[in-house]
Amino acid sequence: MARLEIQGGQRLSGRVRAAGAKNSVIKLMAASILFEEPIALTNVPHLRDVKTMASLLEYMGATCVWNGSEGLSIAAGSLAGTQAPYHLVRTMRASFNVLGPLLARYGQAEVSLPGGCAIGTRPVDQHLAGLAALGASVTIESGYVRASAEHGLIGTDFSFDFPSVGATEHVLMAAVLAKGQTRLSGCAREPEIVDLAAFLNQAGARIRGAGTSEIEINGVGSLAPINYEVMSDRIEAATYLMAAIATGGEVAVDGLTVDHLPTVVELLRATGVTVEKDKNAVAVSADAGALIAQSFDTAPFPGFPTDLQAQMMVVNSLASGRSHIRETIFENRFMHVQELARMGAKIRLQRNNSVARVEGARQLKGAPVMATDLRASACLVIAGLAAEGTTIIDRIYHLDRGYAALEHKLTRLGATVKRV
Repeated sequence: MARLEIQGGQRLSGRVRAAGAKNSVIKLMAASILFEEPIALTNVPHLRDVKTMASLLEYMGATCVWNGSEGLSIAAGSLAGTQAPYHLVRTMRASFNVLGPLLARYGQAEVSLPGGCAIGTRPVDQHLAGLAALGASVTIESGYVRASAEHGLIGTDFSFDFPSVGATEHVLMAAVLAKGQTRLSGCAREPEIVDLAAFLNQAGARIRGAGTSEIEINGVGSLAPINYEVMSDRIEAATYLMAAIATGGEVAVDGLTVDHLPTVVELLRATGVTVEKDKNAVAVSADAGALIAQSFDTAPFPGFPTDLQAQMMVVNSLASGRSHIRETIFENRFMHVQELARMGAKIRLQRNNSVARVEGARQLKGAPVMATDLRASACLVIAGLAAEGTTIIDRIYHLDRGYAALEHKLTRLGATVKRV
C-alpha cells in the first residue's frame, strides 16, 4: 500500500493551479443521465472518486471517454440498467445522487445506500423526502433504495429540514425533467450548487436562485448536449494556501475566487496572513512565527467549510495562543486529532467530541501517522510540511479521492515529498 513521505521544514513558494472541483464534477457526471445525447466536460480532475463515478455510469451502460488529460465525454442517453450496486456506491457517497436522474429519465431506480468517508452518519432522509415530494414511490430494502415514478415526476413545493448540499443538488437534478414548477426552500448555497445549475441551464434547464436558499425549477422536456468547463476546486486551493501559511511561505493559487471562500479569507487575515486577490487567483504570504490562533465554528456556506476544518487546525497548532474549533456539520470529524498529537500538537476534545481546544505555538515533529479520511489526509500533509524531520503518512488512498497530483504540485512549490 502506498505511503507519502515528507521531509519537513521547507518553505513553500511559487504558483500552483487548482484542479477541477471534485464536489462539482461528480454531480455533473450524475446529471449526464438526464441527457439523451452525449455531453463533454473539461477541467476534470483525475481522481479516484471521478473514476468511481465513471465506473458506476459504465456499469449501467453509459460510455465514458477521456479526451486528453482533463476532458471527459459521457454518453448516458440509453442505459442498459438502472441499478447502482453496493460495491460501487459504498466507496463514495456522492454516487448515490444518480438516483434522482435515473427516476427523472427512466421512471425507476435501485441504488445502494451510500458509503464514503467515515465521518458521521450523514443520513439521506432529505434526499428521499425531496424525491417523494416530486411523486416518487420510495422504499428501502436490504440496503437498497428502490424508487419508481411510473407516470413521471411532478413539480412541487419542498422545504429542506437543513441546508444539505447533496440533497439540494439531488432534488434539483430530479426536478429539471419534472412536469411543472418546483420550488425548493431551505436550500444549501455552496458554489458547487451554482456550478451544477449553470451546467444544466446552459443545456436548456430553467433554474433560478441557485446560490440562495430559495431555488425555482421549471421542468423541461429534454436537455441539449453541451461542452462545459468544471469550476476549480476551492477546497484543494485553500489546502495549498494553508500549506504555504504553515511553512511561512508565499504561494499563489490560480483558479480560486475569494467569493468562493469568504469566511476562510477573513479568518486567515485575522490570523496575520497577507491575502491578495485578482480576478481568478488568490495569493498568501505568512510569517509562521507571527501567526495568531483563531477560533471558529464550521457552518454551511458562506460559513467556514467543514472540509477545511482539519487543515486550519494545523495552522492553529502552529500559531500563538489558544483557540477552539466547533464542528457543527459531522459528528465524527476529529479523527485526525490523535494523529496530530503524535506529531506534538496539543489538542483536547470536549463536549462529546464536538469541540477541539487547541494550544498553539507548538513545534511539530515528523512521525509515522495514518490518514482516516480525505480531509484528515490533507491536514497530515500540511503538518508534515511544517514539522521538523520526516513524516510518513499511511493509507493515502483517502488523499487520492480528492487531490490530483498532490505530491507533484507540492514539489514544484519547494516541498520534499514522495510516494513510497
